[in-house]
Amino acid sequence: KPSEGKLVCLMPSKQSTRGEVPWSQRSWFYELRPFRGMWSDLCRRAPYYASDWTDALHPSNLFTVATSVVRIFFINLMPALAYVLDMYERTEHSYGVNEVILASALAAIVFSLFGVQPLAFVGVTGLTDLMNYTIYDIFHDHYGFDQIKYLRLQAWVLIWAAGFHFAVAIFNLCDFTRFITEMTSDTFGLYVGVVYVEKGIELLISEFSLPSHDNATGWLSVTIAVLFCVSVYFITQVHSSAYLPFRLRRLVGSLALTAGCIFWTGFSHFPKTSLKEVPISHLPITRSFFPTLDRGWIVDFWHIEVRWVFVAAPLGLMIMLLFYFDHNVSSVMAQARKFPIQKPAGFHWDFFLLGITTLVSGLMGLPVPNGLVPQAPDHTDSLSVYEQMQAPEDHEMAQAMAPEPMHHVSENASILHVTHFPRVRTVRVVEQRLSHLVIGLLTLGAMSRPILVALGTMPRAVFAGVFLLVGWASIEANPIVTRTLSMLRDQSALAPSKRLRVRRTTLTVFVGIQWLFFGLTMAISQTIAAIGFPIIIVLMIPCRQYLVPLLVPARELTLLDAPTADSPVVMVSIGPE
Repeated sequence: KPSEGKLVCLMPSKQSTRGEVPWSQRSWFYELRPFRGMWSDLCRRAPYYASDWTDALHPSNLFTVATSVVRIFFINLMPALAYVLDMYERTEHSYGVNEVILASALAAIVFSLFGVQPLAFVGVTGLTDLMNYTIYDIFHDHYGFDQIKYLRLQAWVLIWAAGFHFAVAIFNLCDFTRFITEMTSDTFGLYVGVVYVEKGIELLISEFSLPSHDNATGWLSVTIAVLFCVSVYFITQVHSSAYLPFRLRRLVGSLALTAGCIFWTGFSHFPKTSLKEVPISHLPITRSFFPTLDRGWIVDFWHIEVRWVFVAAPLGLMIMLLFYFDHNVSSVMAQARKFPIQKPAGFHWDFFLLGITTLVSGLMGLPVPNGLVPQAPDHTDSLSVYEQMQAPEDHEMAQAMAPEPMHHVSENASILHVTHFPRVRTVRVVEQRLSHLVIGLLTLGAMSRPILVALGTMPRAVFAGVFLLVGWASIEANPIVTRTLSMLRDQSALAPSKRLRVRRTTLTVFVGIQWLFFGLTMAISQTIAAIGFPIIIVLMIPCRQYLVPLLVPARELTLLDAPTADSPVVMVSIGPE
């Protein structure tokens, strides 16, 4: 019995929270009991492991799983390759295409086979890129590290980070993920989106200063990136419109990114009488299944001075803090309120598993993977079965429909255009592991020579367009942006259902706090102190828990904010009520 301090493996029903003491009744002795959370996570999920595979093969789910694989494979691989362009240049080729492909495949395969939350997607992120090149800048510029010595240091950084991951998972500290609300996750989502756009612009600027290229290369790259971004964006919007039959438009929206990558890559290779006369840079590739540098796959991390081993410890702590927030937020967002999740979650075991992939990445000299904020909810969305709701024929009935809570912003929200968005509801989510595993295997296959050569034909401008597209998708519907714009509207000119339901001063305080943390995080990311930005992100959690309730009345705070996930099967892992 948990109240007696014993670890008992129970086989729960889908909605059961047995085996866990409610959060309000917990003591610190219970909370910090070693291995409690990891053991409970495994016991709760074990009865569902077989169905995680068989559900994917059910005839009614095959089409959903297949389209999810195609959609998420490109959504995962393209940004990762875009970020490796940044790492490739900023770390003097310490990381290349093969390293990022192997890291992405490693994460997908490990978490699909052994993770408790197979819907949460893991891969290489822009924040990993930021940490990598910031550490390289510090030790290359100030201590003369070359690429090999940097990889040795990075190995120790990730060894320490893995150790911190293990400690957090063993002592159940992932339980504090329960305090992550949409105020925090929205701020982090806006930061990630702006970083994506920033990297896209930086990549395009670099196209104007390439050796043996002139300004024509830069302007052609800008043209391709903008056209890619705009075309894919509007094709994606088809799935939220009233054009085409419901299932067909959902399919068109799901495959828009894939089609855009193929078309605009071909566009850059038009005949010599046109675009081909302008030299354009492409994705740099190396030998298949070999590291970018002339080294083995195992970093000789033991050939380093002892002092650097201890210098790596605080850097490892920074990476753990970043992943504690980033990975757990992505897991929560993949199982958010809008998704009718039925199978139990498990944050502690997955964070321990993330420690293992972090350790392996350090030993192999790979960019370390973690939870992907844009891709994780997209993965669940791609596996969701939707149903279009009949529009009410009675005008008065439509007007009487209750407005959505202010803390929920429709995924269809757009500040670029106004159109009709049909109402849909999520019937169910195909909760399975096969799509994640297949994506991992396909990613690993991208290291083969034919696929690697095909990737090498992709212009860097397409990857800049991917940055801009994914970043804008995170920005345009972000509640911080939409609420800020709503405060600029003339309320008397709006229909009653569209007017603010909280005081303008209250909304200003709430959104102002979010802009403050966003600004602090962006500011520190532009300096040599960028490795400390995870501290600012993590500080948002206690700020929301203790400071915001003092500034915003409880009734209005309830309208503005809510837990990112509140399903019993999700919350059971981090403290049920």
